[in-house]
Amino acid sequence: MPTEVEGTHQIGDMSLYTKTWKPNGEPVAKVVFIHGFSDHCNRYYELFPSLAARGIEVHGFDQRGWGRSVHKESEKGLTGPTSLVISDIVSVIKSQIPPTGNTIPLFVMGHSMGGGEALTLASDPQYADLMKDIRGWVLESPFIDFPQGHAPSSITVFLGRLVGKLLPHKQRWSGLPPADLTRDPAVVESLKADKLDHDIGTLEGLAGMLDRTNALSKGHTRLNKGVRSLWLGHGTDDKGTSYPASKAWFERQTELVDKEFKTYEGWSHMLHCDLPDNRSIFAKDVGDWILARVGPEEVKAKL
Repeated sequence: MPTEVEGTHQIGDMSLYTKTWKPNGEPVAKVVFIHGFSDHCNRYYELFPSLAARGIEVHGFDQRGWGRSVHKESEKGLTGPTSLVISDIVSVIKSQIPPTGNTIPLFVMGHSMGGGEALTLASDPQYADLMKDIRGWVLESPFIDFPQGHAPSSITVFLGRLVGKLLPHKQRWSGLPPADLTRDPAVVESLKADKLDHDIGTLEGLAGMLDRTNALSKGHTRLNKGVRSLWLGHGTDDKGTSYPASKAWFERQTELVDKEFKTYEGWSHMLHCDLPDNRSIFAKDVGDWILARVGPEEVKAKL
């Protein structure tokens, strides 16, 4: 059975909670996972153990402002600006890059807000040199745009930005109904009961998330040339992020040769905890794609 190891990742005076799902024996691949808005790395059900059972080590962490990386009430949703969000993710990724001579490939996977952050990183020229260390990018229901009818009004956005200039750390409840995130009633109740899912953002953090989303949906960013492979999975009944926007973004990536878009017909936002019978399907799809990009001799026994 895979083992789970908790730890911390220190960035200055900030301690981020981490958890690693380790396979038996040496891993054939590693994944750094970026969770979504008001989420944390312990909410991904069978996905991480399933990947670890196939030889894929998964390193998750709770981002600044979320989950077990929150140490007091004032830190809830306190992500800082996009520059800090991305530099935190880069710091974690760099801590997981195999040492020179180790050929284990590293993948980055992001869900929802984390998927949008992964794409922001993959498109940031400041981090172009990092692309050579990342074998592939895996995106689950990435936040590229709001689903139709769910975007905040222009007045709400304008006022939020205005107040945010004066009070960037002002907190605001910004949650989604759990029933909009998954079709599994048990998971809906679990989300309601999870005190770590606080649904609070700061005006600065929310504005940064909107800016990242706007840049992706409007095509204002381009993937760094060093991006080699990309997989994107999205459900057609997603009420958290936009399936059509993901599809449109993907189709614009004409310069990327190794890419795959996977449609999950009728599935909701959290593909990893959709209906119980579907979870193994999603985990297998992700694992198959990753293992297909690992040297064949290392993974024959795992397929």
